[in-house]
Amino acid sequence: DPQQLELATSGKRKLRRFIVIDEVVDKLYGSKVREYFEENNVQHKILALPTTEETKSMDLVLNILQEVQNFSIDRRTEPIIAIGGGVCLDIVGLAASLYRRRTPYIRVPTTLLSYVDASVGAKNGVNFLQCKNKLGGYTPPVASFLDRSFIQSIPRRHISNGLGEILKMALMKHKGLFDLLKTHGKHLLDTKFQSYSGSTDHGDAALQTTRIAIETMLEELAPNLWEDDLDRLVDFGHLISPELEMRVLPLLMHGEAVNIDMAFMTYVAYMRGLITAEEKEQIIQCMRGLELPVWHGGCSWPLIKRALMERLKHSGGQPRMPLPTGLGVAEIFNDTSEETLERAYKLWVRD
Repeated sequence: DPQQLELATSGKRKLRRFIVIDEVVDKLYGSKVREYFEENNVQHKILALPTTEETKSMDLVLNILQEVQNFSIDRRTEPIIAIGGGVCLDIVGLAASLYRRRTPYIRVPTTLLSYVDASVGAKNGVNFLQCKNKLGGYTPPVASFLDRSFIQSIPRRHISNGLGEILKMALMKHKGLFDLLKTHGKHLLDTKFQSYSGSTDHGDAALQTTRIAIETMLEELAPNLWEDDLDRLVDFGHLISPELEMRVLPLLMHGEAVNIDMAFMTYVAYMRGLITAEEKEQIIQCMRGLELPVWHGGCSWPLIKRALMERLKHSGGQPRMPLPTGLGVAEIFNDTSEETLERAYKLWVRD
């Protein structure tokens, strides 16, 4: 809106911003964020909060909204800014969508997982009654600002965690991305996704992998932003993992739980004859190379059955099971028998 732009840049009214930042990110980067707003003469309120799966609740959303109300923002010209990992972006997105029915917000992801996953799409939400993201909505941000320099300060395990979601897109949609992960996975972990001019052997693997992961994610999400079509390849790794993740909190991170789900489904695809033994082995070895768990004792056969029953409830009575049919190609199946699943489970546990 030209009038709003004129108002914002004319100096007639001081710029104001409300920022929610994860408390760990605040310790690392909070001073730089404050300095930025002060340098640009922006009146601001920075709310640092513990944003973890355990605190991802409606209580935290209401806490944010109380502070937003106290700060008193103009919902047309003053977007709320979320700086943190996926949990932070989810919580703030839900808070913004509720405040005065919809207040614009901006996502600034600071972990690899949120960079390639939570930064893309319209979903936001919180956990409820021990169920993952049971409350939420679809409100896209007005922008996502991507800066890989945040990733250099996160622990190696968190890098690996993000690689789980990148591998998901590789297995479902992009053989080239799978090859990049296989070839450069250790380098990406060692360099924490930073681009160095001296690493000519690897090209700019960090830029390539993140760009392809985001582009393939957008290809899948953009035509189906509100999930009207329940057949979604991006659900690979998300059939059993929500149940597993909530059951063993805080032992598994999101990307790790997703990878355990993907490892099991790789065995299901093999048992159905969709992929060869060699392809199955390539996938599992790639997962190991990315330092991702390929099995967890909490993923019992009863948990798998319960998770798949839950899936049926929320996907129109069909399992809508995405499975690889090769490396970088996949289809959705509704006809996998319980006997096949159980045989795949036994082989998976044995291996």
